[in-house]
Amino acid sequence: MEKILIIEDDKSIARSQKDYLEINGYEVVVENTGDIAKIIPLLDRTSLVILDLMLPSGDGIEICKRIQSLKDIPIIIVSAKNQDMDIVLGLGVGADDYMTKPFSTNELIARVKAQLRRYAKMKNAPNTSFDDSNIVIRDFVINEMTKTFTIRGDVLELTPKEFEIILLLAKNRGRVFSKEEIYERVWKFDSLGDAFTVTVHVKRIREKIEGLSPNTPIIETVWGVGYKII
Repeated sequence: MEKILIIEDDKSIARSQKDYLEINGYEVVVENTGDIAKIIPLLDRTSLVILDLMLPSGDGIEICKRIQSLKDIPIIIVSAKNQDMDIVLGLGVGADDYMTKPFSTNELIARVKAQLRRYAKMKNAPNTSFDDSNIVIRDFVINEMTKTFTIRGDVLELTPKEFEIILLLAKNRGRVFSKEEIYERVWKFDSLGDAFTVTVHVKRIREKIEGLSPNTPIIETVWGVGYKII
C-alpha cells in the first residue's frame, strides 16, 4: 500500500483529503504544524507528499526544498495562494504539481494517481549505459534510458518533469508544441491542464542551461504558438 504524507494545518481539509485518499486505497499520514523535525521521520516509506504552503511552524517552500534534498518523491503543493510568483517558487524548488484551493477531491485523487504512476515508471526504467537512446543536438546529449542531459560532457541537473519536457521536444525536433499539448503529454492530464506550469518549467530549463553553458540556447519560443527545439 502506497503511503501519502499530508502536510496541512487546516485539520478539516486534511481530514477530508485523508478520507478520500484512504477510500482510494492509500495509507495516509497527516502532519498539521509544518515542523520539519516532525516531518522527517514521517518520510519513511512515503511515496508522495501533499504540501500546503502556509503553515504555522514552517515555510512551505523551504519544507519542499528540504524534502527534495532527503528523498526523491513527488510533491504536490496545495495552497490558497494563487499568485504567479508563488507557483513559480513552488515549482522552481522541485514540486511536481501545484493546486490552488479550493479544488475538488476528485481532482486531487487524479493528480495523486498520475504522479505516482509517473514516478513508478521512471524508477522501473532500466539503468543502462549510453547507447542508441542518445539524442544529440549540437553540444547537447539527451539519453532517454538513463534520464540524463549533458552539455559537452557536463551533466545538467533536471527535475523529472524538466527532463520529460526536453525529451519530448528533442524527440520531435523542429515541431512546435503548444503549452497545452506539452502539459497533456508530460503531466498526463487533459481538462486539468495549466499552461502556466509549462512556462515555469521551460524558464527553469533555460536558466539551468545558461548557468552551465551561457549563450547556448536550445528551446525556442514560437510566440503565440508554443515551444520547439532549434
